[in-house]
Amino acid sequence: MKRKSEASTTMPAVVQKLRCAVYTRKSTDEGLEKTFNSLDAQGEACAAYIESQRAEGWIQVADRYDDGGFSGATLDRPALQRLIQDVKAGRIDIVIVYKIDRLSRSLRDFVKLIELLRPMTSRSSR
Repeated sequence: MKRKSEASTTMPAVVQKLRCAVYTRKSTDEGLEKTFNSLDAQGEACAAYIESQRAEGWIQVADRYDDGGFSGATLDRPALQRLIQDVKAGRIDIVIVYKIDRLSRSLRDFVKLIELLRPMTSRSSR
């Protein structure tokens, strides 16, 4: 049996903070004028998931990345472009979406986005 002083000398591992951004998109602007709309619902669901991962170090960044009224058929969306720039600048570690089709409806564009959003460290290890 270990003495109490021996057992208490182990320190818990430090959890690395991972900055999470939520990206939301709705193809039409219908209903966006409501106080609570589809973008808000997507954002709340994603925020709840981030909160469930708090023990893993996940924290949500304050910036919102909402593209209301933009089709998923193109990558030419203001919030998505800002998100890509923030990932490239090292301000975002994880991108959370409600559904994968919120990022893109095109498989080709989706693959392109994964390459753009993948951390620089994992790119250099290939």
